[in-house]
Amino acid sequence: MGRVRASRPRVRLFCLPQAGGSAASFAPWRLAPPSGVELATVELPGRGVRGTDPLPETMEELADAVIDGISDEFDLPYAIFGHSFGALLGYEIAVGIARRGLTPPRALLVSAARSPHTPVRRRVSDRDDAGLLAWLNSFGGIPSELSRYPAYLRYALRTVRRDLALTEAYLAPGPERVDCPLHVLGGADDPLISGAQLERWRDCAAGEFSLRLLPGGHDYLFTGAPAALDALGTTLR
Repeated sequence: MGRVRASRPRVRLFCLPQAGGSAASFAPWRLAPPSGVELATVELPGRGVRGTDPLPETMEELADAVIDGISDEFDLPYAIFGHSFGALLGYEIAVGIARRGLTPPRALLVSAARSPHTPVRRRVSDRDDAGLLAWLNSFGGIPSELSRYPAYLRYALRTVRRDLALTEAYLAPGPERVDCPLHVLGGADDPLISGAQLERWRDCAAGEFSLRLLPGGHDYLFTGAPAALDALGTTLR
């Protein structure tokens, strides 16, 4: 797990990446983390330093694996943040934490994702490499300069496809409401997830709920990192 420590941390923020992402996806945040927030960037099985770890076959299994890896870190008040694929994973982690009777998060923050009880509109994980790459490039999913490295590109597409397949197969019954404040963020110009889709996350909140749109598209989190970090810092105060 990557970590950016704060001198006097108020909260530890577990960060979960987008499909195909890793702990390194949040590297730009290390330059200016929100004040008082310790960033804990979670490395998922099958990538980065955990490249040889067994791969969970469902979102629920992946959430259980993450909980097993982070539950010893609940000594500080903490929150969970997930972007896109990571948002659905973050929700399932919050639900799993409640089922286990563990210390609940101070907040769940989800970004640029359909709500867990909304069916997937279309499958993309079964497209061939060219089709999947074209879809990703339509919203800046893979930096164009990395396409010059065939071995990396094959690895990236394999990881993205696996994560998307987990997402497409995942549908939460109910859904279960999380017993902590739920804050939803999104890009105002996101071609994949509309404001109306983000609003459906309200059904997952047992109490406090907020929705905020920031400038940018599906990758607003990285193209507009200062604004995103400011929004996170404000939410966690």
